[in-house]
Amino acid sequence: MPSVSLSPADLARYSRHLSLREVGVPGQQKLKAAKVLLVGAGGLGSPAALYLAASGVGTIGVIDNDRVDVSNLQRQVLYDTNSVGRPKADAAKERLLALNPEIELVSHPVELRAANVREIFSNYDVVLDGTDRFTTRYLSNDACVLLGKPLVSAAIHRFEGQAMTYVPGQGPCYRCLFPEPPAEGLVPNCAEAGVLGVLPGVMGTIQATEAIKLIVGVGEPLLGRLLTYDALAMRFGEFRFSRRTDCAVCGDQPTIQAPADLAELCSADVMARVQRLTPADLRAMLNKVAIIDVRAPAEFAVAHLPGAVNIPVGEMQQRLDEIPRDRQAVFICRSGARSMTASAIATRAGLVNVAHLEGGLLGWARELDASFVVAPAG
Repeated sequence: MPSVSLSPADLARYSRHLSLREVGVPGQQKLKAAKVLLVGAGGLGSPAALYLAASGVGTIGVIDNDRVDVSNLQRQVLYDTNSVGRPKADAAKERLLALNPEIELVSHPVELRAANVREIFSNYDVVLDGTDRFTTRYLSNDACVLLGKPLVSAAIHRFEGQAMTYVPGQGPCYRCLFPEPPAEGLVPNCAEAGVLGVLPGVMGTIQATEAIKLIVGVGEPLLGRLLTYDALAMRFGEFRFSRRTDCAVCGDQPTIQAPADLAELCSADVMARVQRLTPADLRAMLNKVAIIDVRAPAEFAVAHLPGAVNIPVGEMQQRLDEIPRDRQAVFICRSGARSMTASAIATRAGLVNVAHLEGGLLGWARELDASFVVAPAG
């Protein structure tokens, strides 16, 4: 990043940063020189953008081709009622410049695709992904690996959130944890599953924190660590993972050599082949199916269903041979999100008669067995 100087106005605005020994003038100069791209200006992008702008990041780019809907206002704090109907990229630019007119805002009112990702990403130092589309999430990851750009990724589902950071040459990428995306539509979006309004605020500010740490060069980023947050239990957890030598994009012999759109991997036929079970459905067939619990080992150790086999979702791709083929495989997790990912991976790998437990073990405890202890995600 080029060297920049701080103006008298900067010294006044960022005085609390300058008082931090770990930041000081050198760190604030790095922030002013930095260029950060937000992929998505929704629930996660809103708080991340506000705090990055307030912190003095010199250039902030926003990619979003959506318009503000009234239902967004429950969690997307970049916007107000007067923003409804406006393009998000434009409304976000106006709001952020009102917060800090000393920074530069670049709006990209486009859909991120393989055809434009290189051109857009190449202009930025750090990328923050806050989309709710798996196709975009994997495209962002692959492009950052190929272009050598740090990536801070986060996701939310109902009352739970997760975040991780990738830095080229220093740790595993998103594909190392989740090698393949689930079929589009298999994992419910916010409109279908709902989301606690404050949840993206927590995770988005974590993304902004990671970006600031990377730019300034302080602290320990979330490298090889998936940070999880359970709003209902008010607990943070951590799942450690390593770089996969067979990762398709950052492995020793990568098969992905250029960014590609993943729509063809997220086909409707995969969705149709995964059966969705209610807790009552599963109870009626417990002795006839293979139960694959895809939670972290620490969660599994607290309590699990009889006969369940623990294969964490991050290990699913390399442990597919452990899944029985002589009976239906039912994937379960805490809330249903990880089990849907695992069932999609298994289905695409050729397994037939695959199902997952809707609502996860939280649903099991709520509907069938109140004494069943469901560990926080971690």
